Formats: sequence, C-alpha cells, structure tokens
Amino acid sequence: MGAPINIEAVGIKDIQLPVRIREKNGGLQNTVATVSMQARMPGAYRESCVTVFTTALNKYMDEMSVTIFSNLLEEVKGALKAESASIIMSFPYFIEKKAPVTGTRSLMEYNCTFTGTVGSEKEEEDFILSVLVPVTTLCPCSKEISAAGAHNQRAEVSLNVKFSKFIWVEELIDMIEASASCPVYALLKRPDEKYVTEQAYNNPMFVEDVVRKVAVSALAHPDITWFSVGVESFESIHKHSAYAYVDSEDLRCQGE
Repeated sequence: MGAPINIEAVGIKDIQLPVRIREKNGGLQNTVATVSMQARMPGAYRESCVTVFTTALNKYMDEMSVTIFSNLLEEVKGALKAESASIIMSFPYFIEKKAPVTGTRSLMEYNCTFTGTVGSEKEEEDFILSVLVPVTTLCPCSKEISAAGAHNQRAEVSLNVKFSKFIWVEELIDMIEASASCPVYALLKRPDEKYVTEQAYNNPMFVEDVVRKVAVSALAHPDITWFSVGVESFESIHKHSAYAYVDSEDLRCQGE
C-alpha cells in the first residue's frame, strides 16, 4: 500500500431545515433553508463530524442570521480541531408589498444567501450577504425608435456585499428596486398594471444602467466594504439574455 491520503476538508451539503430569520421590523420569519457546511482538517478526520455540523445547526436554527455565524462556525471549528469552517445558507425570504395604486397586499419572494468563513485567526472571518431580486427593465433603444410602445422584460439583480456593520436584507432589496425601471409585484390589479407599465416606460434602462445605479448606491452606503452586482435581463424579443456585472474592487482600481 502507498502512503495514506489525507482528506483536507469534510462537510455536509444541501441539508434542508426550518429556520427563523430576523426581520427588520423586529419579527421572526419562518422559512426553509438549504445549508452546506465544510471544515478544513488536514490529517485524519473524526467520524463524528456530521454530528458536530448538525448539532450546531440545530442549536441556532431558531434565530439564524449572519450575526451568529461567527459563534456557530467557531463552535464547529473548535469541536473538530479544524483550521477553518465555512457555511453557505440559502433561503426564500418573503416581504409584504402593497400594489402602487390600489394598495393590494401580497407577498414577494426573494432568494437570499448567507455565506460565512472563520479561519485560524480572528481577522480571517469573512461574511457575505447575497440577495437575488426580480425587477423590470425597459429598453431605451426600443422606446427611441418605436412610434408606439417599447419592449420591456423581467430581469434579476444579484447583489453580494461585505459589511462593517449589520445590514438588513430589506435595505439591499430597496436599493435594487430603486435602481430599476420598475419593481416587480406578486399581485397587481388593473390600475396598478397601468401605473407600473407607465413607470417603466418613463424610466427606460439597459442592464448596464441598472448595474451602475446599484453600484453608486452601494458605494455610498457607509457600512458596505465590498460588493459585486450582476444584472441579467430575460429579453422579451431576443432569444438571448442581456447581462452586466461590476465588482467594487475593479471600480477602485479604475479610480487609482
């Protein structure tokens, strides 16, 4: 036999469990999260690693947030004598929205992800909050060349941020929706449909425009230390999608 092969990382992937997420209004929202965890452990690893992961998750699932990830990962890292521990937790997050004219209430679903890593030193902590937000974009070219109307489409904005102070998911969603031609709603009545159609028509944007507006808002936020934002527009008159992306590190390099 040859030399034994050391396994450097072990973990669990795509485990689903009910969690409660702290809301900006002070409440707790029940949702179902998909979680993957990993620990880097050069050399032999313990057979009980899965137990350590699931025990830590069960301990904190009643109030899950990025603010407790440090404690959760430190417990996992200590129990396994690991060099580092990381977690990715994705979940649907619901916000009640009112239709712009009739005030009809409905729940909008947003996909959110918490990503965290704790290394051997305190300064090696790394946490990212991500949101995926549907919006409407209306093509400026189509509006300019058409005698009547312009093509619009649903788009998705993916925003990832690192932060110095806690940031609410709701803050990022508001930032994104304010940067598009128009927000998307789960339920609209006829007066609302007229309003959002005209709002988009009066606010045409390419995906590049949306990316720039989100980037400007993120750069102005005092607690965001890094971000990346991508926008994909599912074109209504083309087979392809339109896409734009920017990373704050690239923006800083351009400014130097």
